[in-house]
Amino acid sequence: MVVGRLALGLAFGVAVLQLTMSGLAVWRRSPDFTDAARNAAVILAAVVTIAVSTLAAGFLSQDFSIAFVADTSSRSMPLGLTISALWGGQEGSLLFWAWGLSLFSAMAAWRMSKRDDALAPWGIGTLAAIALFFIGVLVFVSSPFQRLVVAPVDGRGLNPLLWDSGMQVHPPMLLTGYMSFTIPFAFAAAMLAAGRLSQDWLREMRNWMLVAWAIQGAGLLLGAWWAYRVLGWGGYWGWDPVENVALLPWLAATAYIHSALAQERRGQLRAWSVGLVLLGFALAVFGTFVVRSGILTSVHSFALSDVGPIFLTFVGIVMVIAVLAFLYRLPMLRAPMAIESLASKEAGVLLNNLLLMAVLVAVLWGTVFPIFSELVQGVRIAVGPPFYAQVTVPLLLIMLGLLGIGPLLAWRRTTARAAWRATRWPIAVTIVVSAVLLAVGMRAGLAVLGFGLAALVGAGALLELARSIRARTPNSADEPRIALQVVGSRRRFGSHVVHFSVAVFAIGIVGSASFSQESAVRLALGESATVDGHTVTFRGLRPLSQPGLTTVYADLDVERGDQPPARLTPSRRIHVGWENQPTSDVAIRTTFPGLDDLYVLLDDWEPDGSVASFRILVNPLVPLLWVGGVLYFIGVLVIAWPTATRQPAQAPAPAGHPVTP
Repeated sequence: MVVGRLALGLAFGVAVLQLTMSGLAVWRRSPDFTDAARNAAVILAAVVTIAVSTLAAGFLSQDFSIAFVADTSSRSMPLGLTISALWGGQEGSLLFWAWGLSLFSAMAAWRMSKRDDALAPWGIGTLAAIALFFIGVLVFVSSPFQRLVVAPVDGRGLNPLLWDSGMQVHPPMLLTGYMSFTIPFAFAAAMLAAGRLSQDWLREMRNWMLVAWAIQGAGLLLGAWWAYRVLGWGGYWGWDPVENVALLPWLAATAYIHSALAQERRGQLRAWSVGLVLLGFALAVFGTFVVRSGILTSVHSFALSDVGPIFLTFVGIVMVIAVLAFLYRLPMLRAPMAIESLASKEAGVLLNNLLLMAVLVAVLWGTVFPIFSELVQGVRIAVGPPFYAQVTVPLLLIMLGLLGIGPLLAWRRTTARAAWRATRWPIAVTIVVSAVLLAVGMRAGLAVLGFGLAALVGAGALLELARSIRARTPNSADEPRIALQVVGSRRRFGSHVVHFSVAVFAIGIVGSASFSQESAVRLALGESATVDGHTVTFRGLRPLSQPGLTTVYADLDVERGDQPPARLTPSRRIHVGWENQPTSDVAIRTTFPGLDDLYVLLDDWEPDGSVASFRILVNPLVPLLWVGGVLYFIGVLVIAWPTATRQPAQAPAPAGHPVTP
């Protein structure tokens, strides 16, 4: 692993060079130094790629003389999991973070150098400073290439909870999400440091923040999917500290995406938008700190290590500098005009942002409260799901209502008559849906309200989508002009799809949170149990032994009404070296048209296999979460998909007048 160590050492030197060239470019105002800093960013990406490839080769060759390889992989692991073990521990995940940062920084540095010669050195230098910190941690504190004096015959392997296909997609997506907040932060830091605004620079910052928002959203959704399938408690979000800190930067990014729209359309909320970019990066690094420090108890976090205090110090230094620069440049960031009316789209954006910040503060306080309680009282007091439900549910319901109404209002000012005309049909849909639910016997007030507000959001998004399409229906044979108009409105179209996905999400969350049922049953061979119309019959156990792993499968026949019968096989795995941590593999059957998930876990069994205990849950509408996720990413893709810049067609010049190029 000498190559890996050399690559990291060289990467540290290249990062120093990139930072130095950026400083010289600022001092000398020389584009040549800017180009040198940009080229150094590209070289840095190549060198860190060599380091990652070297570590990956160590996993593939099962080189257990490397401490990190021995600790996170074993000979019994399949190839896909062996590769995934690269980010299965602290050192590897930090290397993956630095690798992603180097790749994104190379792309961003190239675009910065083409956008603004005065701002580019500041932005490239910011990226270099952050890369220098992460690579420095890898070189001096937490090297993934640390060697063992005596190499074991076999490694310990990943934690059994990580033996799942989700390990191959969720952690790298979430790590990439955390890392990607660095790029818009560098754009914001460059503007604050240079003391000048650039519309092209602001637009580029928005595009990179959109990328970070999309990737972090994907990481959160994949995490919910993984928790639902693997952790075996029947839910998809448990307000775990590591889940919470992953949500925080996404909330900040969501607020920014909306405020950036008001900034672009009306020149408003400029300071607010830049502040949200700074906050998003701070929360992303804070999330990385929480996972790697082990300071908060979580099923996701790594053991306590020396990295945590270093990260906390880094976050503190960065935020002090960022806040001071923000306050110093605040006059430059002030909006040229104030919000004119509360009945306007920009006022709705501001209120939406305030609600998002309220949710963010509540989640952050609940997450870090155990630390403060221990410092003050000497006793660590954990904050559980009831706290988050009591605080965030009212705020989220208000946000749903605002999301259904706000986009239908006009910019600047909306008269009462215009507001009614714009919102009457979505409001009517909400009233009808709520009345129907009450008529069929639903008496859970929060559920009726949640479904009604979800209907409001969905109806509003569909109405706006229909209006956009109708406004661009060709009334003439000028098809090329119509096509350009449709492309020009693509961001608006994508936002309607994203808002509709929120309505689908809300229906899934309200349904599963309000109407899930759970039963614990103990069945003998051939015995059946019925849970919410699902009849489950126990047919026997099948043990299967493999090198390093023993799995016990339970065969269950499931019937429901006139639907075809199905076979479910929940199981329990016992890994060598992890005998005190048997792991469940959940069996899930989704039934239509009710969109219910039958969720079955094998809890315990008699040695002779004659009797087994199961937990059986019926989770209604959970599949809508994954449908909403697909819609969300379709909308984001529509918004972010690049287009070629087209020049508007010139009108024919009057006779006798030349055409100005």
